[in-house]
Amino acid sequence: MAPTSNKQWTIEGQDGFESLKFDDKAPVPTLGDHDVLVQFHSASLNYRDLIIPKGQYPFPQRDHVVPCSDGAGIVEAIGSQVTRFKTGDKVVTLFYQGHLAGSVTSEITSTGLGGMIDGTLRQYGTFNEQGLVSMPETLNYSQAGTLSCAALTAWNGLYGLESKALKPGDTVLTQGTGGVSMSALQFAKAAGARVISTTSSSSKAETLKSLGADHVINYKTDPNWGETVKSLTPGSVGVDHVLEIGGPVTLAQSLKAIKMEGVISIIGFVGGAAKEQPTFLDCLSNLCTVRGISVGSRMQFEAMNRAIDINGIKPIVDEKVFGLEEAKEAYQYMVSLVVVF
Repeated sequence: MAPTSNKQWTIEGQDGFESLKFDDKAPVPTLGDHDVLVQFHSASLNYRDLIIPKGQYPFPQRDHVVPCSDGAGIVEAIGSQVTRFKTGDKVVTLFYQGHLAGSVTSEITSTGLGGMIDGTLRQYGTFNEQGLVSMPETLNYSQAGTLSCAALTAWNGLYGLESKALKPGDTVLTQGTGGVSMSALQFAKAAGARVISTTSSSSKAETLKSLGADHVINYKTDPNWGETVKSLTPGSVGVDHVLEIGGPVTLAQSLKAIKMEGVISIIGFVGGAAKEQPTFLDCLSNLCTVRGISVGSRMQFEAMNRAIDINGIKPIVDEKVFGLEEAKEAYQYMVSLVVVF
């Protein structure tokens, strides 16, 4: 029987988390010929979701949007022209609904779930069939509901530049214990790479080691950690890949850690602003590639999911889970986790 009502959150204004509004009698989205109606079983938060209600997100967003990009659920109904899915299939949302393959365009950045297009913080949502992927067979809904943003971003950081894609024996530098970094650690180890991680506490260091990190450096006690990282690589030549999460405050150290012809993928700026930042000449003097990335394509998502199933990779999910009605509490909890990385 088709659902007749829907519970959902929307963002009304840019007043922080007070802009989050709950509606327990929202309409069920209309199903078009090429659309899939998904009943969500899980959704997850990313750093991006914390700054959108504050008006700090650098990419397109609109008012009254349903937040969140990440979600997993089951197909409740399909439009008359849908061929990719059938009722009962388990699916995961694609972050950029228009990014099927190839490079990102300005048009694609306007198709972000939870930014310009209604996202996953609701019971039911309709999506064009091209904007969904099949859920990995080896994951549950909670695990699969974390893949759309952080995991896919990590995969793109390691494999998106095909001429310099991660290879067995490469060395990868990750920063902190956020979703992108933890996913990158798992993907890199599955590929036979060496991983060096930075963090701020001994407890987080133990978590990283338990996931296979070969070396863990406390960036608070070792402010010149870039050179330390380089010294830990074979021949002290530097790392092949850096997944740059901190932004302005960590990029200078990442440049010290990178090898010649290595790749720094700039993903976030959770470390905040810095008075002094590296310049393009620093990239030249290190003879490295510095690339900004924004999540990834459906083709990359499907490749990542195959790797997850084949290697038995299980996303790291926080033990604390919130109900849909408790979304504001979940946002506040997320804030407490990202003040340090």
